[in-house]
Formats: sequence, C-alpha cells, structure tokens
Amino acid sequence: MSDTVRAGDAPVAVEVTQGKRYFWCACGRSSKQPFCDGSHSGTGITPLPYDATEDKKLFFCACKQTANAPLCDGSHKST
Repeated sequence: MSDTVRAGDAPVAVEVTQGKRYFWCACGRSSKQPFCDGSHSGTGITPLPYDATEDKKLFFCACKQTANAPLCDGSHKST
C-alpha cells in the first residue's frame, strides 16, 4: 500500500445534502479535494463513503491524518 499524501493544512468546509453519498479521498491525490476523483488507482488506498443524514456544513479532513475519517479532528495542527 502506498502512503497517503497531505492534501492540505486545514479542513475543507462542505455543505452536505441529506440522503446524498459522498466519497472522501483517503489517499490525498485527488484534484477534487476533499472528494475522490479516482487518482488513488494503483495505490491500494480506497475512498471512504460518507452518507449525509441531514443538510449541514461539515469539515472534511485534508491532511489525511484524522482519527475521525472523513471528518477533521484537528490532527493537521500537530502533523
């Protein structure tokens, strides 16, 4: 498995829509951060699905070090 790539130093705010499924980029290679664009192909890393249960603003992890994937847990502050 390849290592993840740090895609950013701060979380990405996204207004999610109830009932919609989002695919969070877990590898850090996507050009459509924080979501997957298929750039993980061949890395052994796969995107993580997130099903929105309500309309709201969420903060998705960009550093790829969160313990609360796909949402930010502040890990970018210490890595």
